[in-house]
Amino acid sequence: MKYKISSCSLLVAGILVFGACRQNAEKEAKVRPLADTVGFAHLGWQMDSIMARIERSGRQNPETEYFHYEGIPRVIISPHDDYSYVGALYPAALQNIHAQTVIIFGVAHKAKLLNLENQVIFDSYEYWRGPYGNVKVTDIREEIIEQLPQQLFQVNDSIQRMEHSVEAIIPFLEYFNRHVQIVSILVPYMSYDRMQEIAGPLSRAIKKATVDKGLAWGKDFAIVISTDAVHYGDEDWGGKDYAPYGTDSAGYARAIANEKEIMDTLSGTLVQQKLKSFCNFTVRENDFHEYKWTWCGRYSVPLGLLTAFELNKATGGKPLVGSIIGYSNSINHPPIKVDDLGMGLTASANMRHWVGYAALGYK
Repeated sequence: MKYKISSCSLLVAGILVFGACRQNAEKEAKVRPLADTVGFAHLGWQMDSIMARIERSGRQNPETEYFHYEGIPRVIISPHDDYSYVGALYPAALQNIHAQTVIIFGVAHKAKLLNLENQVIFDSYEYWRGPYGNVKVTDIREEIIEQLPQQLFQVNDSIQRMEHSVEAIIPFLEYFNRHVQIVSILVPYMSYDRMQEIAGPLSRAIKKATVDKGLAWGKDFAIVISTDAVHYGDEDWGGKDYAPYGTDSAGYARAIANEKEIMDTLSGTLVQQKLKSFCNFTVRENDFHEYKWTWCGRYSVPLGLLTAFELNKATGGKPLVGSIIGYSNSINHPPIKVDDLGMGLTASANMRHWVGYAALGYK
């Protein structure tokens, strides 16, 4: 008796074989596994579809006309929330990065769980999973680590494995440059004074591993800082109330005004006082562990920019100038349809639970 094998069955079988081959290959090399396969794309065809839908949505949404940045950035601040919600702000922030090496300052959302603070955190993986193939961790990571005083850092694959703030950015970097290589640096709880203690040595280590070897900042390597902006509302935040202005339209307007003030602090000529002001906006003066305004990048943003400031000073560059690429949030535009792509949403979006997205570029 002959059996008819459908094209669908062949496709499923092919996907299973491909997945098994990839898993076997990843056992031979140390590959950082995925943490979020719902909110983010992890396959090439998903990324291709997401980009096509973002382009179509941009033609329909006047807001995205303001998402624009010209030139080659040395530093980018990018969101890291669900692709469906962030949409066009992702490529607007990341499409001009063509440097082969990208140093990513990420958030350590689970730092409290692992009692992590006052040190930057590296990983020991050889590759990270990307939608178009594994993304190599550049040897520059080891050179940076070798130059840093031991008390300023640790290597911790546990926190790197569970953290999504770097993972969100890699597919877009790889979409625009299939040969991109990365360094992941997570920033847990720390005071502004501690950031200053770390930024100097870290910038010198980065300089020795890059500029001193002839790599041009912006052209050959770039810095990306991962953050979402305000986490606002009084529902589904683990029992916490993050709605100091209320959840009606008036409260929303006041929250957006506060966001704009913070964005203005980060834009323009980069000076240390602006970064101190950012910390004063987001972290309580008497306890740096506590939010004052709920940007999850309350540590990654100032440390990343302090490091960039020190690196720029050490290399004799003109002052870094930040431009706002765009701002949006999870409720001020329709989400991108993703459910038919094997993706979804990791949280609700409404007046009682929404997230802000900020993108800036520095050159």
